[in-house]
Amino acid sequence: MAIEVFNRYENKYLMDSQSFQDIYNRLLQYMDLDEYNQNNQFYSISNIYYDTEQHSIIRNSLSKPKYREKLRIRAYGVPKPDAKVYVELKKKVFGLVNKRRTAMKLDEAYEFVRTGKVPEFKPYMNKQVIQEIQYFLQRYELQPAVYLAYDRIAMFCRGNRDLRITFDTNIRSRREDIRLEDGDHGEALMAPGLWLMEVKAEKTVPVWLAHLLSELQMFRTGFSKYGNEYRMNIRNEQQIKERLQLC
Repeated sequence: MAIEVFNRYENKYLMDSQSFQDIYNRLLQYMDLDEYNQNNQFYSISNIYYDTEQHSIIRNSLSKPKYREKLRIRAYGVPKPDAKVYVELKKKVFGLVNKRRTAMKLDEAYEFVRTGKVPEFKPYMNKQVIQEIQYFLQRYELQPAVYLAYDRIAMFCRGNRDLRITFDTNIRSRREDIRLEDGDHGEALMAPGLWLMEVKAEKTVPVWLAHLLSELQMFRTGFSKYGNEYRMNIRNEQQIKERLQLC
């Protein structure tokens, strides 16, 4: 069964293609590729983030409070209408990320988030997580806010599966046709050739990794995919307003 509850620290690093190759080749000495990345293949992840009409969830998150939370439906690749997806509730408390998710069929996930009504229980669902998500849904009037997809390479540390490193590139988004089954196209969120590395660990990172990051002069940065998309959307809307005022 896939892991459905995560508690870990996540540190993010932005880099160009050369820096990606440098650290990726070094990491192979200590880490193994995810089974879906064998033969140097990417796998794609697609998400729908939910928010209020006033975008209160992402606006609160961008203010960097001690506690923040987000809700999304996640799929791997472009799902069919009856495919299994994940409804995920992601919280961050004093830097510790807590992610809870349950599997559902795509139509079940849409209906659950839309109505807040718990679906008929199936063996692939997690009852406890469903109850927690239902409580979250009762607190907000949510609607699909944005579609976000990206291509990923993931690695696990040999002998320590609690340490995971992912590389995401070709991050793309759209605010129309916000349905997972409608394809993974969208507007680029980063310049071509940029990568977002995330180091995910339950505790502190091993000494060898700390030394490697220092040697390659890689420094942590704050980068929220949904947060950056929201900022980009605000800028685009402002530019449209300014052009209209000049007409």
